[in-house]
Amino acid sequence: MNEEFSRPVAGHVPVLRLGDILLVTLQGDLYDSAAQQLQQDLSETIAGSRVKGVVIDISGVEVVDSFLGRVLAEIAAQAELLAARTVVAGMRPAVAITLVELGLTLPGLRTALTTEAAMELLAQPIVPSRSGGLHRGSP
Repeated sequence: MNEEFSRPVAGHVPVLRLGDILLVTLQGDLYDSAAQQLQQDLSETIAGSRVKGVVIDISGVEVVDSFLGRVLAEIAAQAELLAARTVVAGMRPAVAITLVELGLTLPGLRTALTTEAAMELLAQPIVPSRSGGLHRGSP
């Protein structure tokens, strides 16, 4: 498996490349400026490297506010436009409850219980359905 590490820079979230998937692990609070920088970094990396998926592990995040929820949804939308899928892994029950209470549905964002499950989800092919939409194919 091809692995590349980004160099951690103050205010930046490291992005790990595992083959054709980017792995981002969020730890603790993610301040607004760091969240916006992550969004920009991921878009540039996806466009420049032609990865097929992004896994964002939020198991280390205690609280997701409406801003971070919106940033996650925007990352997923931008990745989709750049032909990559996004999966958020490790969401705590309290975070899921908060997102529902805030009314954030996070369209286009897939979720998985673990990072491993997210990687498996991205490994599944996307095939056109009869109705013209897309769905996951069986491995």
